[in-house]
Amino acid sequence: QVQLVEFGGGLVQPGASLRLSCVVSGGDFSRLNMAWIRQAAGKEREFVTAISFHVQKIYTADSVKGRFTISRDNNRNTVYLQMNSLKPEDTAVYYCNTAPKALFPWGQGTQVTVSS
Repeated sequence: QVQLVEFGGGLVQPGASLRLSCVVSGGDFSRLNMAWIRQAAGKEREFVTAISFHVQKIYTADSVKGRFTISRDNNRNTVYLQMNSLKPEDTAVYYCNTAPKALFPWGQGTQVTVSS
């Protein structure tokens, strides 16, 4: 059974940075295209960014382009999300899963709150 564990969120002020991590266990991580998805309170899940298994393709939502960067370490079965210049509208629970479709059970996510 594949498990996704996200961590690294927190409460930060506007303009701050955070780095999220997602550890994938139980699957062949090096063959998975991975994505970060977020869900704000009362809203549907929203695609943030995705990275191909060979790291040659990256897709990013316009709302975070230029501020968020996805990366991965296939040796650590981990996908990262570097978030810079955070805005209040980035407040959400952040999840990782496969791309383009979520194939695995969702993890608990990690809460990111951007507030002054």
